[in-house]
Amino acid sequence: MNTTSDQTARQRRPLWLRALRTTTVAIATLLVLACISTIVNAGITRSEKSSFVPYGQKVTIAGGTINVVRNGGTGPTMVLLSGYGTPAPAIDFAPLVRELDAFDVIVIEGFGYGYSNMDVTGRSIENITSEIHEVLTKLNVTSPVILVGHSVGGLYTHYYANAYPGEVSAIIGIDPMTSKTSSLETGAPSVTDGLINTLGLLRVASTLDPDLIQPPGTAYTVDERHRIAAMTNWNYGNVSISDEWSQIGANSTKANLEPLPANLPVLEILSSDSVSTMPNWFPDHQAELAGVTTHRLEVLEGAHYLHWTQSPEMARIISEFIAASIKTVTS
Repeated sequence: MNTTSDQTARQRRPLWLRALRTTTVAIATLLVLACISTIVNAGITRSEKSSFVPYGQKVTIAGGTINVVRNGGTGPTMVLLSGYGTPAPAIDFAPLVRELDAFDVIVIEGFGYGYSNMDVTGRSIENITSEIHEVLTKLNVTSPVILVGHSVGGLYTHYYANAYPGEVSAIIGIDPMTSKTSSLETGAPSVTDGLINTLGLLRVASTLDPDLIQPPGTAYTVDERHRIAAMTNWNYGNVSISDEWSQIGANSTKANLEPLPANLPVLEILSSDSVSTMPNWFPDHQAELAGVTTHRLEVLEGAHYLHWTQSPEMARIISEFIAASIKTVTS
């Protein structure tokens, strides 16, 4: 055996061939790891779904099944709409719902959220608001409702109030998006987030750093935190959410076709983080409220998801505003 000759031959191999071999090994390793992660993630997801008892009430409408949670309060009906991509709205809003126990609070988990169907496309603002209306009809809600929208939910409350005049008594915004005219063109739904979910990459990341998906503070129970962690991994990047994202620009444009109704009381509670990091955030909300007769604009210390840490103060402000605005409107 000529060892020296073999070593010389290996040294003379083209650099591209050695690079190709290294790349092939690296790709094969990544594929194996991806397969393992996908299988493990699917198994954990099945186990979690079988161990958690679903919450809420299923409401079947034309487009599919939507999950709702109602607290059973005896006061005016208040409908809560979550921000974009919130995995479990009823759990996410739980601290605020507990503080608003004097109201008849309904959390609607639209398609792609919570325990609702995850594969419904056509997430135009017309469809989303008509689905909210259909759900409330199915729940036999006949009196005007107080609409509460967090983030992108602000667009839907804006559009809903104009689409169903007389069926809304007030609007509350939790660091809501303001409507803007840009384009009616819709983008292409992203497949990246769905792939991240399927491969279990979010699960890996959130296991290494739970703070990535867990709310700060002490407002949530242990069970709620377990559900937040699990449902974030179940619902991230689903078909409905991806389609909604592709239409946010067009939906904002449609909402902006009509201003907020002048005679409808509107309260907007903004996050100090949003105000400090986005120079136009506060003036944009001022401009949107300019034509509203009864309105109030507050800024609370905290991040975009204000109800994670500020639910008691938010509930106080909301209750105070509703009580005062009802007297103003009826007097």
